[in-house]
Amino acid sequence: MYPTIPITRNPNPSAKPAADAALGFGQIFTDHMFLMDYTDGEGWHDPRIVPYAPICLDPSAMVFHYGQAIFEGLKAYRQPDNQISLFRPRLNFERVNQSNARMVIPPVDPDFCVHALKELLRLEQDWVPSQSGASLYIRPFIIATDPYLGVRPSKSYQFLIILSPSGAYYPQGLNPVNIYVENEFVRAVKGGTGFAKTPGNYAASLIAQANAYAAGYVQVLWLDGVHRKYIEEVGSMNVFFVIDGKIVTPQLNGSILPGITRRTVLELAESLGYETEERSIAIDELWELAQNGRVSEVFGSGTAAVISPVGELRYEHETVIFNNGQIGPISQTFYDIITGIQYGRQTDAYQWIERI
Repeated sequence: MYPTIPITRNPNPSAKPAADAALGFGQIFTDHMFLMDYTDGEGWHDPRIVPYAPICLDPSAMVFHYGQAIFEGLKAYRQPDNQISLFRPRLNFERVNQSNARMVIPPVDPDFCVHALKELLRLEQDWVPSQSGASLYIRPFIIATDPYLGVRPSKSYQFLIILSPSGAYYPQGLNPVNIYVENEFVRAVKGGTGFAKTPGNYAASLIAQANAYAAGYVQVLWLDGVHRKYIEEVGSMNVFFVIDGKIVTPQLNGSILPGITRRTVLELAESLGYETEERSIAIDELWELAQNGRVSEVFGSGTAAVISPVGELRYEHETVIFNNGQIGPISQTFYDIITGIQYGRQTDAYQWIERI
């Protein structure tokens, strides 16, 4: 049993969004947040739930200058019986420690983090939306707080969890997106930080995303940083290809994020009898297979979208269309099962749901 986490209630709670409000994503925040400190020689200490408020940091705090930070993302869902659930939350906090190890941040206790999150959610459960497809987005993150301008790991950190009610990712339906193969900029290289959820990875991706938008595309398909030919990720999601009926995804190689939805798709595919393969796949190989009609579906996987079908791919000055620009049956199956389990519309045969 963990000790009681002290709660300081917000004396000025915000008005909660109306049941039919357009929530968007990451724009509204709940009344409280979880906070915990790390001090060298003392470890993680003083876990507490406090009013949501600005963080006071020294201008020389190391996170501002050297980017020593990590974050996670998961969701809470309102069930048909009005209870609140989480989807495989321990995996997120296990991945926190994978990111921590790469960024030289002290590890946390995943079980305590799940416990702390549930305590925060119990307090904020009225913020979990009830609209179809909506959820309460959960953002844990850790920042280096030492007031020091030398390049070394910090000796003090803050761990926070904030919550944001968010609308349905596909308010107009699950429509395929078009993506742009980025062959100038790279996201990560093996030996770098590509497998960690650290802010610098996402900052480095912004220029390619902006270029894709300017060309009329929604997402970027990243190639590897060494050979510039092997497919890695699509936007901030893992990517899957259905090739001759087999579900193929790039193998984890140190520069690809080990997505929890990716893992869920692979486990679900196996249970449904689909053949899967994790391997290196070159863009030229994919292009040839697609032109020969052997790639029936392409989709991304991630916490925000769950499954994001791809209808069109642009590589250099050519494009290829998948499944006539429509969502394919395999993509639809995965989306329906995973979201069905998350929202309690379907029996959780895999024991992936935790109720708070």
